[in-house]
Amino acid sequence: MLTSLYIKNYALIDELNVVFNNGLTIITGETGAGKSILLGGLSLVLGKRADLSQVKNAQEKCIIEAVFDIANYDLKELFKVLDLDYDVQTIIRREILPSGKSRAFINDTPVTLESLVALSSYLIDIHSQHQTQQLTQDDYQFKVIDALAENKSNLETFSKSLVAYKSLQKDLEELKLSKAELIKEYDYNLFLSNELNEINLEKIDLEDLENQYEELNNVETIGEKLSSSKVILNTEDLGAIDQLKAVKQELSKIAGFGKLYESLKDRIDSVGIELEDILVELDNLEENLSTDPQELEQIGSKLQIINNLFQKHSVSEIEELITIKNDLKSKIDNTEILDDTIRLKEEQILKLEEKLNQVALKIHNKRKKIIPTFVSKLEAILSDLGMPNAKFKVELEATRHFLKNGKDNLQFLFMANKGASFNELKKSASGGELSRIMLAIKSILAEYIQLPSIMFDEIDTGVSGEISNKMGEIMKQMSNKMQVFTITHLPQIAAKGNSHFKVFKTDIEEVTHTQLKKLNEDERIVEIAQMLGGLNITDSAMAHAKQLLN
Repeated sequence: MLTSLYIKNYALIDELNVVFNNGLTIITGETGAGKSILLGGLSLVLGKRADLSQVKNAQEKCIIEAVFDIANYDLKELFKVLDLDYDVQTIIRREILPSGKSRAFINDTPVTLESLVALSSYLIDIHSQHQTQQLTQDDYQFKVIDALAENKSNLETFSKSLVAYKSLQKDLEELKLSKAELIKEYDYNLFLSNELNEINLEKIDLEDLENQYEELNNVETIGEKLSSSKVILNTEDLGAIDQLKAVKQELSKIAGFGKLYESLKDRIDSVGIELEDILVELDNLEENLSTDPQELEQIGSKLQIINNLFQKHSVSEIEELITIKNDLKSKIDNTEILDDTIRLKEEQILKLEEKLNQVALKIHNKRKKIIPTFVSKLEAILSDLGMPNAKFKVELEATRHFLKNGKDNLQFLFMANKGASFNELKKSASGGELSRIMLAIKSILAEYIQLPSIMFDEIDTGVSGEISNKMGEIMKQMSNKMQVFTITHLPQIAAKGNSHFKVFKTDIEEVTHTQLKKLNEDERIVEIAQMLGGLNITDSAMAHAKQLLN
């Protein structure tokens, strides 16, 4: 419930601080006194767009602050979703700065207008002519029936399942599109993969293979050069080895004359040993030299295949070809297992579809069961409100498709007079009739769910006498379960309130100001007497006012 409202520097209000109680609160005042200003300020707290023109003094900040007791609203989860600190006494504040910039706060935490609207919709409901039009909209009609049918849990289950169902359907569609594309590429990918698999890339040492090819391709030249090298080293008397031996003998004769000569002799020894090893190596190489033309052809063919693969895939390393081969294998495997994945998705969709159908049937049955009760209560209240011939029909039609709140189409049909035919509510009910229907529906809703505080803005326009008395009774009954405000011009309704505020204007130094005052018992009698008979209060009006209040 709204426990207090503070307004500073807004429209014709300098500063206003008012405390409210539960029950039925009456707000009265002459036309033009500023009741709409009060509603405008409250609307800002609820998330309405701010406008610098609404500020009384554009050089100062405008502040509107409302305090709500939210203990009965079960909003902890919403506060968690909005990332706000939960407090039973929640404070909402709007500020309009001289720059025109607007700021919003919930419990001193800055918030966006979207967050403000998300929370405020649970706190207070300003009922105006515009809001009455909601009654003709499908969403609101479903909201009414489902509230009475206690479908909240089923609707939450259905909504979550529907989100998962649509997500799976999207995944399945994407998988089928992927399959169509992959099938087009499958044969080509398989060909490329087989081509790469045939050459056994993991066991290829390209450098070694190229060396083998060069050796086999130049075997005659290699043999010739190995042989001539042996001759140079080992020809008797003239070969390098014999010549080196001769040098060694000469140096041996002077080795004892100094370390320098001995060192030269040792170095010649080392060179001789190395040349002997080289000669043995040349013998081995010559002996093992292969002249197999078939092996040459095989290695040449393998190198040609590798070079062709390099060109085809625009790479230059065996490792890159291996990476491409693995990628191709992954694509081929994905294509081959895609049918299994698609089948699994289809099974999941069927299971969810079955669950959705079961929940949708529960929702439908509960709606169907509550509709006669709803219609009966609604017609009874409308009869009391001066519409004895009003008849309601709620058509509930099951469909084959999943909608956002089940599988039903819902339509409110209305007949105002005998002999007329049922028609859509928006086509068959006048504005005044819609207002009374909305009042009746909200009074029924109050029996089933915890409604936010509600403010009726002159819902009694166009009615009088006994009907206005009945409207007051209905609002009084509603106020037993929720906080109700009503702005009214009718004394019969004003007398029903638990508390009574008067909006009025004063002129101070040729400047008009709007003020709000809570009336005591005597002031209420005077106010209602004026509502009955005008400014010139008669004894009869005073007596009648006292009678109404009692």
